Amino acid sequence: MSYSYNKKIRVMIVDDSILARRIIHDGLKKYQNIEVVGEAINARDARAKIPVLKPDVITSDVEMPGMNGIDFVKSILPEYSIPIILVSSLDLRVFDALAVGAVDFVRKPEGIHGKERFIESLANKIVVASCSRVRKRPMNVVQSAPSISKLTFSAHFNNEIIIGLGASTGGTEATLDVLKRLPANTPGMVVVQHMPPGFTKMYADRLDRSCALNVKEAETGDVIKTGQVLIAPGDKQMRVVKTGNNYTVNCQAGEKVSGHCPSVDVLFQSMAENVRCRMAGIIMTGMGSDGAKGLLAMKQKGAFTIGQDKESCVVYGMPMVAQNIGAVTVQASCENIAGVLIRKLNEWR
Repeated sequence: MSYSYNKKIRVMIVDDSILARRIIHDGLKKYQNIEVVGEAINARDARAKIPVLKPDVITSDVEMPGMNGIDFVKSILPEYSIPIILVSSLDLRVFDALAVGAVDFVRKPEGIHGKERFIESLANKIVVASCSRVRKRPMNVVQSAPSISKLTFSAHFNNEIIIGLGASTGGTEATLDVLKRLPANTPGMVVVQHMPPGFTKMYADRLDRSCALNVKEAETGDVIKTGQVLIAPGDKQMRVVKTGNNYTVNCQAGEKVSGHCPSVDVLFQSMAENVRCRMAGIIMTGMGSDGAKGLLAMKQKGAFTIGQDKESCVVYGMPMVAQNIGAVTVQASCENIAGVLIRKLNEWR
């Protein structure tokens, strides 16, 4: 996937490693819509240069001496609404930085052959970040989940309902906002969040600690059941299939679909084709159109579908396309999606 705009996006690179700064700087040179306007060796250096360089987007290492990437994000956003993309190794703390307002992250390359893919991914995320809405969030967002006492139902659904959810940029926290409002007896859910391999396992574990539902990274053969959320593994396409009397997931390596692996379209299309019980589909913040066609296919098979509204999206792309093609039954803010879903589930009891 690639993007192009007439106006050059001004980027500042923040990293204590001169090698890392050089790789990013040299790699971004070939993108005509991106201009590296400066570099900083640490968070303090970056703060001093922001008023002078006026970057549109900042890339920041997570681990830096003095002030780390998480504290850097916390210190910048109250004063400057600048999208920040984290450049991270396989580190759980990247989610803490996303929780306080970083827009997205990209995994550091491993070996020479990973540099080209790293730069391509970073360039695409820079373009997405440049048109995103920065949302300042409190650091204790994970621990401060609201009461779910009013969002509940007493029935046990006996696995006769399946809920699919797809998200991209801004989705790590948006999905958490939805899941933490759902009670433990919510019907089985399958989720695609655009994310590199390795991080999906950490993300699932983080959600599991924060929600009443059980959350795990999906494996082929996992049964979709009440009270459990299955997260598609990075670099694998996840499909819902019927296995005997159960619905299970199949996770296999494959080509990108709609620009992504895992792809929301692949998940939603499999639900439209294979699920014969009641379905609900949710499409959330993200650039592009992944999931829109699949959500439409679900709706045409009788599914209840929800699209996140523009005001609460970090990037109003995927939900906008879904809305425009008629795939969305109802739009709702991130904070209200769980309530809309539960009201529908109560109707289905």
